[in-house]
Order: sequence, then structure tokens, then C-alpha cells
Amino acid sequence: MEDPKIQEAIETLDILHEMSTLLNTGLDRDTLSLCLNLCENGVNPEALAAVIKELRRESVSLKSFDNSTSGGTNNNNNNNNSGGPGTGSIVGSNSTITKS
Repeated sequence: MEDPKIQEAIETLDILHEMSTLLNTGLDRDTLSLCLNLCENGVNPEALAAVIKELRRESVSLKSFDNSTSGGTNNNNNNNNSGGPGTGSIVGSNSTITKS
């Protein structure tokens, strides 16, 4: 039998993922879990949202730059999870998130 706290955490994440899907945030379950953990550890949610938006803008910018420099061929090296714009994890970014 599962620990009630684990079951509650799973249910919370399920609800957050459903809300995220309804709001078309593009965040997958793993990324939502990371964001939730960051917020629970004191990261300002508005700052986190700003970082995610900036990472998405940078990703789109890099993809369009890559497409323009490849001579119109589809020669980009996909090093992401190929889940569409903004669906990748935010782990490993050079951005700093400060606690409030």
C-alpha cells in the first residue's frame, strides 16, 4: 500500500497537469513537477514563469537562426525532447532564479 503523502502528491500533480493542459501551457508532467518543487522551496513563481518564457523565446530564436543558416534545408540537430516549442525541461539553463 502506498504512503498517503505520496498518493496526495500524485493527485496534486495530476490536477496541475490537467489545469496546465487546459490552459495550453505546453509544460509536460516532468517540467510541472520541477516547477512545483522549485516553488515549494521558495522560488518566486513569477520569476520562474519569466525564465520559462525567456527560454521559449530563445529556443524559437535559435531554431529560426539555425533554419536560416542551413540554407533552407532541414539540417538541424535536434538535441531537445522534440515536444514542440517550450515543452522541454528548464534544467541546465544558465538563468538564475532567486528566492523571494
